[in-house]
Amino acid sequence: MLQHGVNLLFYGLLLVLLGGCWGGSYLLLPTEPLAGGLNSLAREESPQLSYDGRYLVFVSDRPGYRAIFLFDVAQRQLIPLPGLNRPGIVQDQPSISGDGRYIAFRSEARGRSDIVVYDRLTRQQDIITATWQGEVQLPAISGDGRFVTFQSDRNGQWNIEIYDRGVRSPLPVAPDN
Repeated sequence: MLQHGVNLLFYGLLLVLLGGCWGGSYLLLPTEPLAGGLNSLAREESPQLSYDGRYLVFVSDRPGYRAIFLFDVAQRQLIPLPGLNRPGIVQDQPSISGDGRYIAFRSEARGRSDIVVYDRLTRQQDIITATWQGEVQLPAISGDGRFVTFQSDRNGQWNIEIYDRGVRSPLPVAPDN
């Protein structure tokens, strides 16, 4: 009886795997994996591609804490982000500029939510909400890295904010009446 069940399971799986081969549809298996550590056994989420598709920024728990990773799709390898991730500090919700130079993300390094922009060229971080009142989340950076949008509850409800890194100030956003 057990052997019959094993055979049914085997042939059922075989039928599912090969079932797409008949009638013009094909089951396509990857010819080679994305090497260099794109996926791991840890939780990985919040993927964002640069404008040209060269860079993929994402969040992973692989080092034992929430950290931001950058994958070079063309070179098929992870790119180091010196000074960005620190054990015990939650950093997530990344967004990448068009050329992959800037990464905007949410950080809890100061014991509260902040929006931070990391410059891969200078390896510096800019906390753009250092004096902000209220919670912030979900940053998105413009293609050239100058503007960062995010959600803020500083007025008692979640609203969209726009920060201009060129003049280091939020843009005035009038409420819709």
